[in-house]
Amino acid sequence: MDRRTMIKGAGATMGLGLGMAISARSYARIKGANERLRVAVVGVNGRGQAHMSAFSQLPNVEITHFCDVDSAVLAKRAGEFAAKGHAAPKTVGDYRRLLDRKAVDIVTVATPDHWHAKVAIDAMKSGRDVYCEKPIGIAPAEGEAMIVVQNSTGRKLQVGNQQRSSPETRQLLALIQAGELGDVYEAQTWYANNRQSIGNGQETAPPANLDWNMWQGPRPRGAYRSNLVPYNWHWFWKYGTGEICNNAMHELDVARWLMGLTYPTRVEAQGAKRFHAGDDWEMYDSLALDLSYDQGRTIRWNGQSCNAMLTYGRGRGVLLLGTKGSAVVDRNGFELYDLAGKSVRQVMAAASSETTGTVGEGALDVYHAGNLVDVIRGKAAALNSPIAEGHISTTLCHLGNMAYRTNSVLSVDPATGRPASADAMKLWSVAYEPGWEVKA
Repeated sequence: MDRRTMIKGAGATMGLGLGMAISARSYARIKGANERLRVAVVGVNGRGQAHMSAFSQLPNVEITHFCDVDSAVLAKRAGEFAAKGHAAPKTVGDYRRLLDRKAVDIVTVATPDHWHAKVAIDAMKSGRDVYCEKPIGIAPAEGEAMIVVQNSTGRKLQVGNQQRSSPETRQLLALIQAGELGDVYEAQTWYANNRQSIGNGQETAPPANLDWNMWQGPRPRGAYRSNLVPYNWHWFWKYGTGEICNNAMHELDVARWLMGLTYPTRVEAQGAKRFHAGDDWEMYDSLALDLSYDQGRTIRWNGQSCNAMLTYGRGRGVLLLGTKGSAVVDRNGFELYDLAGKSVRQVMAAASSETTGTVGEGALDVYHAGNLVDVIRGKAAALNSPIAEGHISTTLCHLGNMAYRTNSVLSVDPATGRPASADAMKLWSVAYEPGWEVKA
């Protein structure tokens, strides 16, 4: 029962000197292109739908392949896509068959978390550019391997932190860099939803349409559980990374980007499972995270998976506190305040994006996919969310999970992101099914 929070409006400026309001579709029309790029979407049941929508709006870009381990979902999504007037995509159940073919230029990864790094690394090694959803991996070591492979292959790898391509957020970044808020010393970030119980599943035979061994992929093999697929794997440590990697990743990334920060020196997480007692949800559903940086700067996250109380009228967002003023920013715009707490400026997105739904579709996906395509074609200088940046933000989330799981306050090396705790470092990497290792 995901709730959608939309802020709709017009008159937003592009920021960074572009000075014009545009929608996702007008963006697609004005982007120049010379050659067709062929896209394969891996994982089409959830977030992959947003990938389909975004890349299909870009000029001279064609989605040619869908890949999923669930044959029923695969057929359904292919039919829906063709019904919208697109050419029917070819469908495959094993992503490796995509990499055997020459007719794919870009691979997008929208699988469960435990698959992200493996597919992205294999795609880059096969000569493809990649759009990879967050988190980039199930453990920090996977991000390190992705960086090595990206550097060695030279392929483009865009991490799916789509707010980095928000015209409004980039405009706010320029204002902060110009000193509009003074010294930004604290960011408060949040996410709120009203997720329901996942109940108690049973170990049983997987449905005939699901390739269970392939779904498990890099993770050690185990029995199928009736309440795991397609979404509830998020709340099991073997496959998921919790709400912090599922959603805090976005706001923590925005906060540290706008503040010009990387790794903290101290990480503390206090959380618990407070809802749906007795069901199979293994993790916290409520978590307070504190990231402490040099010079007394702080980033905080309040995650409420099952209590959808809004903050500043938003289900998710970032509050920046500065010595000259403050700002509240989310996917659909920002608002500036003076030191008395009075609103002095509001900028809304010309085209809205979903905030707390499971697909998360919106204009930002088009901008972010467009940035990758422009870089591939040499029409933009840099990716808005390259792997080096995505790895830092993902690691912040993993550090939060480490602090929670070890019930300790972590001292962190701000140069590498590695915790001093030996117990926490046991979670820096994970075990793999033999033959499915994630490595550079």
